[in-house]
Amino acid sequence: MWERISSFILRYRLFLIIGMLLLTAFMAWQAKGVRMSYQFGGLLPKTDSTFIEYTNFVETFSEDGNTIVIGVNDSSLWDVNNFREWYELGNDLKRISIEKDTLVDQKSMTISKSAVDSVFSVAHSYNLEKNTEERKFEFNKIVDGPPQTQQKVDSIKNVLYSLPFYKGLLFQDTTNASLMMVFVNPKLFNSGDRGNSIEQIHERIKLFEKETGIETHISGLPYIRTQMMKKIKGELQFFVILAALVTSLLLLVFFKNFQVMITCLLVVCVGVIWSMGMIAIFDYPLTMLMGLIPPLMIVIGIPNCIYLLNKYHSEYKKHGNQMRSLSRVIHKVGNATFLTNMTTALGFATFMFTHSQILREFGLIASINIMCVFIISLIIIPIVFSYLKPPKRRHVRHLDRKWLYHVIEHLQHIVTNHRRAVYIGTVIVLSIGIYGVTLVQTTGNVVDDLPDESSVIQDLKFFEKNFSGVMPFEILIDTKRKNAITNDGNLKRIEKLQELLAEYPEFSKSLSIVDASKFAKQAFYNGAPNRYSLIKRNEQSFIGPYIRGDYQTQGIEKTFMDSAKQVTRITAQVADIGTLEMEKLMDDLKPKINDIFPPEKYDVIITGTSIVFLEGTTYMVKNLFISLMIAIVIIALIMSFLFRSTRMVLISLLPNMIPLIITAAIMGFTGITIKPSTILVFSIAFGISVDDTIHFLAKYRQELDHSHWKIGDSVLRAVRETGISMLYTSIVLFFGFGIFVASEFEGTAALGVLVSVTLLVAMFTNLVLLPSLLMSLDRALTTRTFSEPMLEIIDEEEDIDLDELEIKGQRESDKYDN
Repeated sequence: MWERISSFILRYRLFLIIGMLLLTAFMAWQAKGVRMSYQFGGLLPKTDSTFIEYTNFVETFSEDGNTIVIGVNDSSLWDVNNFREWYELGNDLKRISIEKDTLVDQKSMTISKSAVDSVFSVAHSYNLEKNTEERKFEFNKIVDGPPQTQQKVDSIKNVLYSLPFYKGLLFQDTTNASLMMVFVNPKLFNSGDRGNSIEQIHERIKLFEKETGIETHISGLPYIRTQMMKKIKGELQFFVILAALVTSLLLLVFFKNFQVMITCLLVVCVGVIWSMGMIAIFDYPLTMLMGLIPPLMIVIGIPNCIYLLNKYHSEYKKHGNQMRSLSRVIHKVGNATFLTNMTTALGFATFMFTHSQILREFGLIASINIMCVFIISLIIIPIVFSYLKPPKRRHVRHLDRKWLYHVIEHLQHIVTNHRRAVYIGTVIVLSIGIYGVTLVQTTGNVVDDLPDESSVIQDLKFFEKNFSGVMPFEILIDTKRKNAITNDGNLKRIEKLQELLAEYPEFSKSLSIVDASKFAKQAFYNGAPNRYSLIKRNEQSFIGPYIRGDYQTQGIEKTFMDSAKQVTRITAQVADIGTLEMEKLMDDLKPKINDIFPPEKYDVIITGTSIVFLEGTTYMVKNLFISLMIAIVIIALIMSFLFRSTRMVLISLLPNMIPLIITAAIMGFTGITIKPSTILVFSIAFGISVDDTIHFLAKYRQELDHSHWKIGDSVLRAVRETGISMLYTSIVLFFGFGIFVASEFEGTAALGVLVSVTLLVAMFTNLVLLPSLLMSLDRALTTRTFSEPMLEIIDEEEDIDLDELEIKGQRESDKYDN
């Protein structure tokens, strides 16, 4: 088969290159349509109970994560000029809109959509007042216009401080902290139609800061999502460029040939364009995981180029015939490179077996594009070099580097004379590694991986310190009976639960229908602060008519109850304490909630974005371990099919499992937690490291035939023949993944370090431990079926008939140009 592929590529090289250019142009055009992801989601399957509960909550009470919060902690806010600027800030934010071009009646029109639904702050708040004539409550603005005097501001402050409803919500009466809640349009902010609304909001806030000199802090899920996506987009471009530069330098150091460097860059650049185009074609959003794919295509594509170019140069060095060398590149290395790329792709494809949407999308795109990069390299490298002049002597001199042979000779010496030391060292390292694995912890945060000095983290800490956090937290209480929420007993239970939440510093002030009822009672008694309490039975007869008036139409009841008055909510915010601490918090809280609301009488559901993220992270980590197990099984089956020896497969898996244990131990000893961004290291590293095993065993099997089953000689020759390419590719992969250390996301930086270390360790286990095992176990391991595989990976049959290759303008007798 590979003979026909080789003949086809070299015969129709012009048509293939033109087709490649056209397809790449199409992918580049598609790549312009890649959309960003502005939602925290996709971790849980739609059938998961937590996801269903949250969806039901959103349908009943609307989405919870649609608030941007602006915080200050400065007493000068209450100075008349500064307070007026605070008031104008809120009004200006409400006027921010986004213009969008659309078709209306086949005519292009620009439609303006409001980005901000409402603003809530000490300068944009309401008081509930009693209208005795109409026997109803009325909402009146506390601030009806920009105050002009300090006396007016002091009066506003006195009113606000007399309303317990707002204490801990809009301001802290024990400090100078105050905040502004900006409720954004959720549909707009969860889509690509948001335009530059966040930038407009940010610029207006900075203008307030400039005018008043008051330091501001910004947070909230819409803002956090936007800032993280900006960083992801920026890092995507940065790492593509950095990966190209690093690999270019390495290629130049290895081959000392600009033609080689440029050709390899052409291969990976086409791969990057195809990967972005593929993301757009499948209409997948660009997430943190998806943003890793383009630089991964560079890191994974370069080893393909190295294997092909090493074979091209070694073949040309033997006989000086360029076309024969290029033919053998495809004919002899194509199958092995195909299989190694396939195993790498399978390592990523196992993510598709999970129920996490984000992982499935990542696994599908990554696996498809890994195979695309293989095809691209197999076509471009032989064709490009068929048009170039044959390599000169200095271009193949890298094959004779003394330091490489010294390294290979040293490895052969270890395998031959120090196998016992290898086994003892392996046992010691494994023992330490297994202990380190027990220290690994699993966790995750909504703003995971951002460094502590990031402005997003610093602002989040401000709100956690002054208002206990901004992450949405909801408790739904189903009384199982219509019109039961407003019963005295149920209201007292809700109040008791809110008092329980107030005991935990992780929660902000909670709000419920109880607070609305207390606010109404205080309004009935003309705003007396000491009347902020639940309505007693003897008060219901004269306060009730006011509540049953327009009070209901103001949306208060709809905010806290469903239409049947059977289900109510307690809404709060929680600090971003991480999944591990959140689990402990929930374990402590749930039994106490059950004491207040007995499960046999009430259904209590804890939900909200923070809970969905908690469950999603736990679910994702669990699925990633499952996908790793699936990858190991699938790759083991493939190797069993290729080598037809179960014992050989078991032994060959060991050198690839040890690096994973060592990596997990490093995580345990250094405190790097297992989370979605770091758990990927195991599947990625296993899929790539097993490539070296396939190359080594394929060469070993070939040498068995040539040496008439002299196992020791075959092992040493396999080390010598495959060692150079393994060293080259491992160095490229080490530095290629090492570039992620420059990421602002701590998880991505850790991923880069861990994958680099894992692949480096895997290189040594495949070049030292695996050969040692083969020599020690000798014929007990290497059965006759191993020498009779189902497929030939490295084919040493006669070359195709070169007379049938008619390449215009290319002489087959080219020799070295001295």
